[in-house]
Amino acid sequence: MAADRMRVELEGFLAHAGDLSHFVQRFFREAFRPRFEWQELFRQCYINGYLSLPLVAVTAFIMGIVLTVQSRPTLARFGAESMLPAMVAISVVREIAPVITALICAGKIGSSMGAELGSMKVTEQIDAMEVSGTNPFKYLVVTRVWSTTLMVPILVVLADGIAIWACYLGVNIKGVVSWDLFHRQVFDSLEFSDVLPAFVKSYFFGLAIGLVGCYKGYTTEKGTEGVGRSAHSAVVVASLMIFILDLIAVQVTDILGFN
Repeated sequence: MAADRMRVELEGFLAHAGDLSHFVQRFFREAFRPRFEWQELFRQCYINGYLSLPLVAVTAFIMGIVLTVQSRPTLARFGAESMLPAMVAISVVREIAPVITALICAGKIGSSMGAELGSMKVTEQIDAMEVSGTNPFKYLVVTRVWSTTLMVPILVVLADGIAIWACYLGVNIKGVVSWDLFHRQVFDSLEFSDVLPAFVKSYFFGLAIGLVGCYKGYTTEKGTEGVGRSAHSAVVVASLMIFILDLIAVQVTDILGFN
């Protein structure tokens, strides 16, 4: 029984992997082919980018404060408290802000895509678009994936700035450090090799969030129950993909000498 169950689960996993690969191939075929749905793309950028900014900003602010306050005692033991701004800035820019921002977007954007497209699928709205001569894949999927690919890196950059500003406030909780000195310590420690890999991998995070969320919603089955399952699995799979992509990015940047 156990062997049969494992075989069924493996076959299901491979089938889903194959369907997802076909979905990704179709996206790249449609993504660069006219006609482009600019109005829908801008609307999705507003929804997935601007409306996600408050949540990202609050999280980045708290993240910067907490990291600063928690790191101070450890550095103080070694007499390296002056290194606090540089340490927090490097940690935030290289790893923490891209991953945390992507996870927030996976939870907020991925679930909404899975639920929205899933409800359209089970109510046959997508089929109606196909019958009317509209290309639902280009209108619904391509615009959403492009919006996450473009907006997640911008959200990451904003999260970097907010977290570093929160670090400045955290440093001044138990001391007095001028903004000029703090600014100099932060930007003297940051290098191009710290910023570029984090910025590049955030594009792949956004691409993964959009593809997984749209795939789960676009292939929803079994009525309203399937809508909830699609929204849930979109968050789980997108979050897992973010960690896998982050692991690959770390290895690639190490090979290329960015670390």
